[in-house]
Amino acid sequence: MQDFRKLDVWRKAHELVLGIYQATTEFPKAELYGLASQLRRAAASVPTNIAEGCGRPTDPDFRRFLAMALGSASELEYLLLLTRDLGFVDGDAEVALSSQTVEVKRMLSGLIRKLKADS
Repeated sequence: MQDFRKLDVWRKAHELVLGIYQATTEFPKAELYGLASQLRRAAASVPTNIAEGCGRPTDPDFRRFLAMALGSASELEYLLLLTRDLGFVDGDAEVALSSQTVEVKRMLSGLIRKLKADS
């Protein structure tokens, strides 16, 4: 068991969640329980799964939760494209958040590969 707060990927994912929450405050009220909620849930799922995986007793368990975090990050990546296409965020905000998402995905993939190689 390890402290998730010490993982760079968790810190980056947490920053991404904060950015998503900030961006969704400007959404139309009609989207409060729609796309805004879905974006927030997908974003929060990434560091949540990392944290939960850190609490698991084995590396295979940890890898499984990292894989779920990676899936949530991919979901988030699509939702950001949809958000931009619907005009809910400007292009610059979408590019910044998408770039952060891709970085988190890259870091998760690297950590998963490292854990596989170590086992």
